[in-house]
Amino acid sequence: MTTVLAFIVIFGALVFFHELGHFIFAKRAGILCREFAIGMGPKVFSHKKGETTYTIRLLPIGGYVRMAGEDPEMIEIKAGYRIGLLFDKEEKVSKIILNNKEKFPNCRIVEVEFADIEKDLIIKGFPEDDEDHLTSFSVSPQAVIVENGVESQIAPIDRQFASKSLGHRFITIFAGPMNNFILAFVVFIVIALLQGVQTNEPKLGEITPDGAAKAAGLQEGDIVQSIDGSEISSWNDVVEIIRENPNNKLDFTIVRNGVEKEIQVTPEEKIVEDQKMGMIGVYSPVEKSPVQAVTAAAKETYFWTIQIFVSLGKLITGQFSIDALSGPVGIYVSTDEVAKSGIFYLMKWAGILSINLGIMNLLPIPALDGGRLMFFAIEAVRGKPIDRQKEGMVHFIGFALLMLLMLVVTWNDIQRFFLK
Repeated sequence: MTTVLAFIVIFGALVFFHELGHFIFAKRAGILCREFAIGMGPKVFSHKKGETTYTIRLLPIGGYVRMAGEDPEMIEIKAGYRIGLLFDKEEKVSKIILNNKEKFPNCRIVEVEFADIEKDLIIKGFPEDDEDHLTSFSVSPQAVIVENGVESQIAPIDRQFASKSLGHRFITIFAGPMNNFILAFVVFIVIALLQGVQTNEPKLGEITPDGAAKAAGLQEGDIVQSIDGSEISSWNDVVEIIRENPNNKLDFTIVRNGVEKEIQVTPEEKIVEDQKMGMIGVYSPVEKSPVQAVTAAAKETYFWTIQIFVSLGKLITGQFSIDALSGPVGIYVSTDEVAKSGIFYLMKWAGILSINLGIMNLLPIPALDGGRLMFFAIEAVRGKPIDRQKEGMVHFIGFALLMLLMLVVTWNDIQRFFLK
């Protein structure tokens, strides 16, 4: 149950912050966001606030922000249609009722002659109560269309994704992966603030209760000046000497509260990766400082970004096979293993996954954010966008291939972890 909860929280957080990036910059650009979804497939939860419906969906394989203009907008209101109109205080059309008009007894029935609810925001027609006169009705930019009892807000051309500048569209799409890197960076900062950042000072950190250091009388905060007469200038020097002397008595010269002391310690012999080495049960010194935490988080984010790119390079060059890839099942199993090691390991795992999600989405693959950014780059070079139908077909094929790859990877995970 703990693993299930950890998986849901981690996956939900990664997808949420990714889609939040798209959502924030879409709203800043003035794009109408119809839906903010976590997951795919059937709705499990739905709540509408303002212009946007917030949903949680059944399948944990992603999420999306449905922006106006990305799909064909509305049912076209053609000449001859009989529709119902409701008006706001400014006498602008606030609701356009396509059917079941009897449920809106106050609506004004109009036979449409002409309608434009994207550019000019106008409906011309013959009202039922004045059939001989063609009347024009101004439509509110926030008007909704009601069909089968379901309301859907209209999207004037200036609220649609495709109408925005190339810069606004680029940052709206790029913001998703960007947020994943920001999330990882913040997670690593929190870990560093809570755990502290390792330093290379020749100072003893936390002492384990059952180690040789505790038995000999060493204490956390002791500064090591020398070991067996060898001058010590860093924590690495301490570790090296201890590891090279299992079961050998070592004379530590330390400074505690300004007073120099001599303490004899015998490292215990441990087998690590088939090698004998000495250990005394002491952790490296740590410093809890906001500046150190930010620096350490930046280094950690950079390190894992490079590691993931290296792994991608090996996959492309054939050094890794497709069997090395993991899908949701593999991530769940790995999360189970990491969760057993404690909350900090789980937080670090979440940070690594967030970087991985950000990088994967930046790859120039159709249907992913990187694929869309690739089309924007082509548009910038050509000076005009590629035909939307052609681009849509490329993304559709890319999405189908990604789903096929997901099925293959998931089946490999099931065989690897449950059918072996």
